Amino acid sequence: MNITLSVDKQVAQRARDAAQKMGKSLNQIVRDYLEQLAGSAYRDQQWVQFEARCLQSSAKLDGWQFDRNEANER
Repeated sequence: MNITLSVDKQVAQRARDAAQKMGKSLNQIVRDYLEQLAGSAYRDQQWVQFEARCLQSSAKLDGWQFDRNEANER
């Protein structure tokens, strides 16, 4: 898919320079960022769904409480 963006010329040139220093094209940097952004949004959505399932769960801890000392024993 092709996407057209409007960016200030100086911003675009500085971004190209930064991308070149990383050994990438500006196009690749934008693609990488969009992939990261899309993946992050998907993970956030998964976390919200997991949290909702946990809150709706009828599972009980039977009085169990977190014990920092026990957790750190090795």
